[in-house]
Amino acid sequence: MTLTGESNHNSNQPAASTPEPADEPAGMTLMGHIEELRKRLLISIVAMLITTVISFSFAEQLIDLLASPIGGIESLQSIEVTETIGVFMRVSLLSGFILALPVILIEAYLFVSAGLKESEKRWIRAGIPVAMILFVSGAAFAQFVMLRNALPFLLGFIDVQAVPRISNYVNFVTNLMFWIGLCFETPLLAFLLAKLNIITAKVMLQQWRIAIVVIAVLAAVITPTVDPINMGLVMAPLIIIYLLSVLFAALAKRR
Repeated sequence: MTLTGESNHNSNQPAASTPEPADEPAGMTLMGHIEELRKRLLISIVAMLITTVISFSFAEQLIDLLASPIGGIESLQSIEVTETIGVFMRVSLLSGFILALPVILIEAYLFVSAGLKESEKRWIRAGIPVAMILFVSGAAFAQFVMLRNALPFLLGFIDVQAVPRISNYVNFVTNLMFWIGLCFETPLLAFLLAKLNIITAKVMLQQWRIAIVVIAVLAAVITPTVDPINMGLVMAPLIIIYLLSVLFAALAKRR
């Protein structure tokens, strides 16, 4: 009877005698965030390495496409021994980045999604394919619209035969395509920031003077020269993009 009573007494108080198992913390620790960031970066880097290796098979065709505004790859010259190899790798990396961009955007979303509401997650998920389309559209605009108008002017400014170096030419073209591609993301960024109540269309319109100054500085950085024609060629689409960003910010607040 004594043993039974003791057994019943112990079974009635399990919480006092048995420690509860340690639960995972509600919020991720600093080391957890660092580990998660490392994981997402590693996946993005591996994806970009794979797409860059794939790009090796058609990098020469891409270089010829980039040189099409001046007559093709035969219109370029190489001076240094390793110059063509450096250009080949640069074009392959840019192509690899574009091909891996969906994976990079998805990994960035997975990293920040833990701190977002479900409605915010839906908007970001919908924005990932739009971001890809906008970046590719900006790069295509730079290649097939801006460069086809700017390069003949630059090379024919003085009546002197110009044969560009392949490294100088490809660096200029890829820089322009990359930065214009990023600028084309501005409407989507404005839409998402307005959805998160960080900016409003009214404030963007009120700050149009500051926006023009920023656009002029960007145009001066992107273009190789600061002549009015080339700066105007870059500023015009950037101003249109800013106005589209205001429109997208306004649409984001409509039900």
